[in-house]
Amino acid sequence: MTNRKKQKGSDTAVQGTNDSSVVSKVSAAAQGYFHDLFLQHFVCKVARRAPLINRGYYVRWKAVDHCLRSFLKVTQQCAKRQILSLGAGFDSLYFRLYADSALDRAVVFEMDFPEVTRRKAALIRSNVSLSELLDLQPEHSPTGPVYVSSSQYKLIGVDVRNEAQVEEALGMAGLDLTAPTLILSEVVLTYMETQQSDDIISWAARRFPQSLFVIYEQIHPQDPFGRIMQEHFHKLNSTLHALRKYPDSDAQKKRFLDKGWDQCVCVNMNEFFLGFIGDDERCRVERLEPFDEYEEWHQKCSHYFILTASQGSLTAQSLLAHPTVPLQHQSRNLSDLIVKTQPVLVEGLGMASTMLDGGRILLTGGSCRTSRGAPSRVLLKGSEGWRSAHVESSAHLSVRLYHTATSVPGGVTLIYGGRSSPLNPVKGLLKVNLNVKDTSGPDNVIELHAEETVCTGSHPPLRWRHSATLVSHKGKNYLFVFGGKNESESVLDSGYFLDLDMQHWTELAVEGEAPEARHSHSACSYKGGLVLFGGHGRRGEPLGDIVVMKPNERSFCWEKIDTHPPLCPRYSHDAHVIGDHLIVVGGVWLHSDSVPGVAIVNLSTRCSIEFSLDTTSVPWPLMLHSFCSELMVQKEAELILIGGGGNCFSFGTHFNPQIVTVDLGPVLT
Repeated sequence: MTNRKKQKGSDTAVQGTNDSSVVSKVSAAAQGYFHDLFLQHFVCKVARRAPLINRGYYVRWKAVDHCLRSFLKVTQQCAKRQILSLGAGFDSLYFRLYADSALDRAVVFEMDFPEVTRRKAALIRSNVSLSELLDLQPEHSPTGPVYVSSSQYKLIGVDVRNEAQVEEALGMAGLDLTAPTLILSEVVLTYMETQQSDDIISWAARRFPQSLFVIYEQIHPQDPFGRIMQEHFHKLNSTLHALRKYPDSDAQKKRFLDKGWDQCVCVNMNEFFLGFIGDDERCRVERLEPFDEYEEWHQKCSHYFILTASQGSLTAQSLLAHPTVPLQHQSRNLSDLIVKTQPVLVEGLGMASTMLDGGRILLTGGSCRTSRGAPSRVLLKGSEGWRSAHVESSAHLSVRLYHTATSVPGGVTLIYGGRSSPLNPVKGLLKVNLNVKDTSGPDNVIELHAEETVCTGSHPPLRWRHSATLVSHKGKNYLFVFGGKNESESVLDSGYFLDLDMQHWTELAVEGEAPEARHSHSACSYKGGLVLFGGHGRRGEPLGDIVVMKPNERSFCWEKIDTHPPLCPRYSHDAHVIGDHLIVVGGVWLHSDSVPGVAIVNLSTRCSIEFSLDTTSVPWPLMLHSFCSELMVQKEAELILIGGGGNCFSFGTHFNPQIVTVDLGPVLT
């Protein structure tokens, strides 16, 4: 295949991203994420996207709209101002701004491939709701690359990579190079060869002395989410070229400054969502649809950025301000911990695990590639390594995700909470016992007996993403349930004690300041009480506090532990206690430059340290959220990481297909 044919095929694929994108924007608008009555006229059929995709397009729309409104406000006293949208596709920018009376003394120029603009021009001319917002002359038939020409709107069909044709077409359309101009590029430049996109950035800096460049694109190609993102676009024949040379926010800022722009500000979408959008608006968005994909949401937002670069003193006023919510920096990584794959095929999201006698690991619930209800399994470690054992169950455990499985005295596992969907929490408390028929042969069978436990007292509200921890006071054992969320509450706060002897939900006064409400945190048994870390807070941010609940003479008391340095906030992680060490593994944080590995906290000295994970021996992206883990302490301390993955925005769903292990011996000694 010649280079010309390859380029044509790539161009066609890139044009196809426009059709997909506009359908997603229409879906988000239809669900009330933002107000746009005009997008629907550019699609043949409205399709409802998943809540995660709706949110993704909402924050994109909000970021671009923020920059547009800021520019129009700063230039409102100017005799003329312009918006030049590169690769505009079927965007409705002109129509919604015009309907809002926001285009006083402003002209919008949209540019895209001729094939795209011909289609858009035909849609505009055939639709009364669109054409009535333009002062078109019916008898005039545009010639050349200008397919729609109105006093405030010009639609131009030109390949933006061809500088000579672009300049000629813009001159024909009446663009004034000296007027304040906002140049917009929403996921356009990255589809070009990097030298071509660099040339466009340099050209704009040279030709527009008073201008603001706004770009929305992807970053961070090499972490697990970034690898899946790249693979998705590569399969679509729409490779993301700029990521190779400009992989992060700092590189993107340097790119624009090196290409002639005076000032530049770049923030990722987590920073924008938390720093530029008010609490009330975020709460409104939270209520629009049932949602339970927080991990994928934060990862998506860490892999997209909005950048503004200015040229000239006037437009510098419309640069993005720095976020009002600074993201905390992580503590230092000293070295990598080696991750090894094990030849045991176990995949699943939202499972729960618990360690049983004899080093067996019971896995319950979760969803897998083929079904939402994964079968229960038991993992066993023999002389030849880990293997999975078949489980015969006397009762159906139902579809259950984000529940807890807690080992309690008597060889019993208590399964509590969870959900089948974001609108359907699972009721009841299950008591599970295992009967091992044969553990020596390869075909051993383990019987699982599950029965619902009838508990008295005031039951906690139904929930998932909570913790359920074994604690004890004066020889009496309790299951302590804390946090979580449900279909009506984004976070739950109060803790609940289940008296395991009486099977009675009882009230115990816990002294001290209780931790703030959260979900997707960790809580581990520790010296009769527990140690709680992290989670997803009410405001939508990861938490990084460590709080210990200690038994005292009366009942329990809360005590906050300040570590040095502070642990980086995260959620959807897992944690274990060995001696006085808290071991935290995986999770999601808001740092876009790395992913969580293993953190170790000495609860006596209150010193902490973060270790990254060396996954070079893992042939697939290792995503450590919505996973479970267990700590084996025999000759060595070994972490077993099971399941995990997620729905990676519109890029596909990823499951970790095998269990992996991490040797903690080198760091615990």
